[in-house]
Amino acid sequence: MELLITAAAQIATPLTMVCIICGTIVGVVVGVLPGLGSVIGLTMALPFTFSLPQIPSIALMLGVYCGSVYGGSITAIILNTPGTPQAAATALEGFPMARRGDADLALGWVTVASTLGGLFSVAIFIIAGPSLAALSLQFTPIEYFALGLFAMTCIAGVSSGQMAKGLVSGGIGLMLAAIGVDPVTGDMRYTFGSFQLSAGIALIPVIVGIFAYSEMFLRVLNLDGDKPDPAEMRVGFRVPPWREWRIRLGMLLRGSMIGSFVGALPGTGAATAAFIAYSEARRTSKRQENFGKGEPDGLVACESANNAVTGSALVPTLALGIPGDPVTAVMLGALVVQGIAPGPQLFANHLDLIYAIFLCLILVNLVMFATGALGASLFTRILRIPEPILIGLILIISTVGAYGVNGSTFDIWVAFAAGVGGALLRYLCYPLAPIVIGMVLGPTIEMSLRQGLILTDGNVLAFLERPIALALLAVTAAILLWPLLRSRFRRSG
Repeated sequence: MELLITAAAQIATPLTMVCIICGTIVGVVVGVLPGLGSVIGLTMALPFTFSLPQIPSIALMLGVYCGSVYGGSITAIILNTPGTPQAAATALEGFPMARRGDADLALGWVTVASTLGGLFSVAIFIIAGPSLAALSLQFTPIEYFALGLFAMTCIAGVSSGQMAKGLVSGGIGLMLAAIGVDPVTGDMRYTFGSFQLSAGIALIPVIVGIFAYSEMFLRVLNLDGDKPDPAEMRVGFRVPPWREWRIRLGMLLRGSMIGSFVGALPGTGAATAAFIAYSEARRTSKRQENFGKGEPDGLVACESANNAVTGSALVPTLALGIPGDPVTAVMLGALVVQGIAPGPQLFANHLDLIYAIFLCLILVNLVMFATGALGASLFTRILRIPEPILIGLILIISTVGAYGVNGSTFDIWVAFAAGVGGALLRYLCYPLAPIVIGMVLGPTIEMSLRQGLILTDGNVLAFLERPIALALLAVTAAILLWPLLRSRFRRSG
């Protein structure tokens, strides 16, 4: 208790509170702008930490981190343009809800779910941080391969009953992820002699293209269905009533648990957690027929999951000194600059600092909720802009986002090509989310499989000797076979 009081006293300073508020607001803005994302936001904030004391600098970085993860969902809902990769799952239900005039309600769902998911991960961080760190150490490339295969089952969940088309889209994503340098041999793959392709295809330009560009192309051509009446669009922020939340508490808890577990594993990330949670929600929901039409179950699941990652992702970073992804790598650099040495001794020798981080995360999530609620009126008013002007603004912002990833005009052409291809796929009723899933999971699955084969001297059956991998593979097989078995049982009954 004494350490907790000490940590609270360190947090309750004007400078720390200013850093929490400013960092969170900046993070939300960074997340809203397509192509920026958490890494760029943290990189921009990093120089400011050099002149700040230890606790305020950590508070600033945590605010940018959590705010950027949440901010990506705002443009996913309003414009069908995910600001961050993990927000692509949010667009599946959020944008249909906005099109029918419920953008304010969609923002209410994601803001509350994001806040509660983030707070849940803090609780997990406090209670099970060292245990999760120990569990993450047991994950070898074999376990990551099994986890990647399990996550690929999300394709079935987002394919809206069009399994064949979903698999085709997933295959496109895997092929795009394979372009560039072979990670093991160093050979060039599918580059066709192009120097630009040797670096591979970046994820953000593809996301910008298949979601934002394709949406605008179809609107210009007037091929993409009905358009909502601007007069019917409710401006602002509307929290769903308790009776709606009560029937979705299970979804909230399940999504938060998935995000907390996936976030604690180095090298996974919020996009993986969001798609796994969305797929699980679609599989277990009592309102399956509403998915793809603006079902809040999907919003609650994926938003609670991707924001639960923010707290649990710090577990391997702080407890083991292992950055799980580029975001936590930047966070690790900020900690080192402040004289903090992450590792097993941190929890033992600097528990007051750990408690201070806990409290910062709690306050950041509360400020994030306030930012979303107060800024929602501005965000939803975007929908009332005349459509020709809106299309032009979205194309400009999206182009800047695609260019800003690597500062390369080649990425603009990638986004344009992805937009044309995405518009064609949407016109032919192919789902786009599996492309993102394939690009996100493809490198992890390939690298972990090849590393696992090296460890087992090419013996695939040796993968089954690992208990965690065997459990994940068994769950994957069960999910894939269950629809076939269920239909057979129905016919026999």
